[in-house]
Amino acid sequence: MSGFRTTFSVKRLWIMLSLGMAVMFGALLFIGWEIYREAPPIPETVQTTSGETLYTGDDIVTGQQVWQSIGGMQQGSIWGHGGYLAPD
Repeated sequence: MSGFRTTFSVKRLWIMLSLGMAVMFGALLFIGWEIYREAPPIPETVQTTSGETLYTGDDIVTGQQVWQSIGGMQQGSIWGHGGYLAPD
């Protein structure tokens, strides 16, 4: 029993917890940064071949905000019903 108490002392447990949390949060921050960095660009305008503007980057952002406001990102489409609850 004394071997267990010296191996897993309160100080050592706190150190293990702190290091584990630092590694996990570091991984989360790294992955989050990579997702942000690799996000697809939003074009300024989308035009037809004849030069007519179909929609702008502001239209895309507004559409994303509308979709998020009706809870589209929470619906998912595991069974394919996310498009019915919050259509694009």
